[in-house]
Amino acid sequence: MRVYQFRHQRAGRSVAVVNVGDDEGALRNGGRGGARCGRVLRGRPRGPDPPPARRHEERPGGRPLRRRESEGIGVRVLVDGAWGFAGDRRLDEAGARDAASRASAFARAAPSRDGRQLTPIEAQQGRYQTQVERDPFDVPLSEKIDLCLRAEEGMRQPKIKVTQAMVRAQREEKVLVSSEGSSIEQALVECGGGIDAYAADGDQLQVRSYPSQHSGASGQGGWEYVESLGLDREAPRVGEQAVALLTADDCPPGRMTVVIDSEQMALQVHESVGHPTELDRVYGTEAAYAGTSFLKAGDLGSLRYGSDLMNITADSTTPGGLGTFGFDDEAVPARREAIVESGVLSGFLTSRETAAKLGAGHGGSMRAEGWSRMPLVRMTNLHLEPNEGTLEDLLTDVDDGLFLETNKSWSIDDKRLNFQFGTQIAWEIKKGKLGRMLRDATYTGSTPVFWGSMDAVGGQESWVLYGLTNCGKGQPGQSAHVSHGAAPARFRDVQVGVKS
Repeated sequence: MRVYQFRHQRAGRSVAVVNVGDDEGALRNGGRGGARCGRVLRGRPRGPDPPPARRHEERPGGRPLRRRESEGIGVRVLVDGAWGFAGDRRLDEAGARDAASRASAFARAAPSRDGRQLTPIEAQQGRYQTQVERDPFDVPLSEKIDLCLRAEEGMRQPKIKVTQAMVRAQREEKVLVSSEGSSIEQALVECGGGIDAYAADGDQLQVRSYPSQHSGASGQGGWEYVESLGLDREAPRVGEQAVALLTADDCPPGRMTVVIDSEQMALQVHESVGHPTELDRVYGTEAAYAGTSFLKAGDLGSLRYGSDLMNITADSTTPGGLGTFGFDDEAVPARREAIVESGVLSGFLTSRETAAKLGAGHGGSMRAEGWSRMPLVRMTNLHLEPNEGTLEDLLTDVDDGLFLETNKSWSIDDKRLNFQFGTQIAWEIKKGKLGRMLRDATYTGSTPVFWGSMDAVGGQESWVLYGLTNCGKGQPGQSAHVSHGAAPARFRDVQVGVKS
C-alpha cells in the first residue's frame, strides 16, 4: 500500500512572497547585459529536488506514506541569442534578483549565439484553477488507507504473492511573470490510484493491474477521480486473472489481426506519436538523452503517418487531463490543435522558439517539471480521436486474431520508428468472439506501417482518458504528467510474438 501527498503549506511559519513588481524588477535589474526576454516561474514542483520540508512515514510491513513539499523561483532569460536559467529557493526579492543575475551570466557564457527568434504573443493576464468536488487534502488519511487495504484484501488469492494498492494527490501552485508583460497564476490539483496483483507458481510469475501497471492512472480533479476508479470493486477480478495467467497458454507467434484495448493504445500514442512529434527532438536537441525522431520538419503536411482513420489531437483544454492548463510555461494560452489528420502529419508539439524556426505553429507545449527546471517541449493531452462502434463491433469482423489488454512492457528505438510492446494479458479471437486467455503476448511494428494497418477505431462510448505521471525527458531528467485519450483499435497483419 502506498499513499502519496504532495502539497505546499505555509502553516506555522512566515514566508516572504515576491509580488509581480518584485519579479519584474528582478528581470530588469538581474538581467542587465542584453537580456531581451525573461520569465520568472514561482511554484511548487513535482521534481526530484530534496524539498525544504519532507515527512516520510513507514507503516508496518514497509508500506510507505509519503508527503513532500517544495517551493522556489526559476528564472529563464534570453541574452544575445542564448538561453540562461537559474533557480533559488528563497521566495523573496533577493532570491529573484540573484536567480535572474545568475541566469543572465549563464546565458552570456554560452558558446552558441544563433539569434533565436520567438513566435510573438500578446501579453497574457489570467488565473487558472482546477475545479474539484472534493479537495483530496481534506480527505482523512484514514479513509485513503482504508481504501488501499480493502483493495489489497480483494486481490488476495492462494497463489497471489504480492499485492499493491496506491493512491496519490498533488497540488501545484505557480505564478509566471515575463518581461513581455504576462502575469499568470495557476493552481493545479490532481489525484490518482492503482492496484497490482503478482501471482507466482514454480518458475512462473504473472501480474495483473488496474487501471494501468505504471502507478495506476491519474487525472486533474479532486478525490472524486480516485473514487470513480473503483479500486476495491475491480480488485477481485485483478487477483483472479493474475492467478489464471499462471496456467494460461503462451501466446502463439505469427502475423494476424489484433484488437488493442484503450489503455495499451494510450501508450502506443505516447511512444510512437507523442515523442516523435516533439519538434525539439526533430531538430536534434534531445539527441543526447531521449533521442531524435524519424520525422523531418519538411514532412509537415505531406507525410503519411497512418490510415485515414488516424486522427491525433493535442488538447491542453481537455477536462480532467494532466496536461490541462490555462497557459503553458511560456504564457501561451491553452488550445486544441491537430497533429495527424486523416493519417497525414499536420502539426508538431512546439515551443515559441521551434514554432518560429519551423514557420508554423504557435508554441503552447512548453512545461517544466517545477520551479528548478527549464521548460521543455512536452506532450500535454494527446488523443487518438474516436470513430464509431464498440469493442464488440471491432471483434465481430475478426475471424482469427488477438485482443491485447493492459501494457506490461515497451521498447522503441531512439527515432521512435521500430517498437515492441508486451501486454499483461491477451485473449484469442475466433469468429468475432473472445476465446481462451493467453499470456506473455508481444507485438512489433514500424510506426507508419503499423498505423497504416489500422482499419477500425472505437467510438466515443469506448473512449477512455488515461493520465501518466512518468514521462521522462531532458538533462537533468524531468518527469511530465500527461494524458492520452483512446478507444480500442484494430490493426491487420501485425507480427505477434517472435518470428520463428
